Amino acid sequence: MADSRTEGRLPTRNGDTEEEGRGRLRLQPSMATEAQEPFMGMKVRRRSSMYRQYKGDYINVSSNQQILKILSKHGDKQVLFADRVVKVNKEGMIKQQILVITEISIYILEPKWCNLKRRIALSTVEKVCLSELNDNFFAIIVPREYDCLLASTRKSEIVTVLVEAMKKISDDSLEVVFSNSFEFYIDSENIREVKFEVVEGAVRTKVCRK
Repeated sequence: MADSRTEGRLPTRNGDTEEEGRGRLRLQPSMATEAQEPFMGMKVRRRSSMYRQYKGDYINVSSNQQILKILSKHGDKQVLFADRVVKVNKEGMIKQQILVITEISIYILEPKWCNLKRRIALSTVEKVCLSELNDNFFAIIVPREYDCLLASTRKSEIVTVLVEAMKKISDDSLEVVFSNSFEFYIDSENIREVKFEVVEGAVRTKVCRK
């Protein structure tokens, strides 16, 4: 739950800082531009998203003590992206969650109290899958565990942030796969297929059992 008080030393927009008990957590503004996006020329985009300026933190992490506590516990130092997204669960239903990306991890948090639902080490992510159409869905593929299907109007920024973060921790680039049909593991055993098609000018997204 958001709190206007802060613990420790956290950067603010004007460069001032406040002290964080276990070290310093930096809020890293995204410097990505349209030309840097890994999927430019590969995916149909909405006109409104083509010239959107990337902000990075859309939920003011520096004022949320619960999120700061979780990040400090795992040793994360930089918040590269934070926002509300929707996640597809085992039943194919969507539920709002909070997505936080740091320099070493991906966090899925429950939105009301910001309780930790899942932490994914960036080093375990193999690829990101998304369609070639102007929908909001993307899948984070984690072979050692299970995958994660999310949707966000800021998908372009999220994928860009993941690609750039992976460059800093691995010699291997994060693979970005474009396909109007792809599979993902909803848990350790069960596979789902996501299909995208244009119907009457709109994109229809279907999640099917395999």
